[in-house]
Amino acid sequence: QVQLAESGGGSVQAGGSLRLSCPASTSTYSTRDCMAWFRQAPGKEREAVGGITTYTSNTYYANDVEGRFTISHDTVKKMVYLQMNSLLPEDTAVYYCAAYIGKRCNDAFGTEPDYWGQGTQVTVSS
Repeated sequence: QVQLAESGGGSVQAGGSLRLSCPASTSTYSTRDCMAWFRQAPGKEREAVGGITTYTSNTYYANDVEGRFTISHDTVKKMVYLQMNSLLPEDTAVYYCAAYIGKRCNDAFGTEPDYWGQGTQVTVSS
């Protein structure tokens, strides 16, 4: 059983930074899993922000966050991080951590994750 619980959300002014954390509790964490971040803004569909394939540490980003957001992981602490810099008001959303078990991110994106976190709110004011 995988339990994902995001933390680190909050309110920040445009141009500011936040770091989200997601502890991944899974016995398969060290294998070829994809830990991903999604977000859902009010009135919009949930969208992928990016992800990291834990075995290779390869990262993937949506076009509108690349260069501003960084995804990393700590295999000892079993934590996944989403560092968000130069935040924009349009980044306001509920952010979700998700896990694809036994899949690399480039194979996983476009399919439904195996596990979801409960979400954490990020609000960016102008």
